[in-house]
Amino acid sequence: MDLRKLKTLIDLVSESNVSELEITEAEGKIRIVKGGGAATQNFASHNPSATHAPGAVPVAAPEAAPVVVAVPAETGHTVKSPMVGTFYRSASPGAKSFVEVGDNVKEGETLCIIEAMKILNEIESDKSGTVRRILADNGQAVEYGQPLFIID
Repeated sequence: MDLRKLKTLIDLVSESNVSELEITEAEGKIRIVKGGGAATQNFASHNPSATHAPGAVPVAAPEAAPVVVAVPAETGHTVKSPMVGTFYRSASPGAKSFVEVGDNVKEGETLCIIEAMKILNEIESDKSGTVRRILADNGQAVEYGQPLFIID
């Protein structure tokens, strides 16, 4: 990669709200991470025969240690999202939520709506019990299998 192009990318990251930028090209992969007000540059070549600009020295990107967060195990039944979409707690923006924490629900009762591809899908409880936690925020994008509710 051309050093001028690399310097321009570093400057752009430094001056913007972007905290990380990763670009993959034929001659390698560049990852620029902003840290503490200054941008740092890591270069890892995935093609050992690739030619680099004169004076460019590839630096292996250090592997970040994985962050492990201890989360207490939830007790009760977890209702998970059956699809990718947008989570809504009520039928319309001004309407009352389908359920609140502490509400008793019956199997088959609507808990929320997930909008996917402009279709509103009602998500029903697959267990009777009391809603202990609501794990998604209204209007939040949810993934397939993401926990939405804890029911005891």
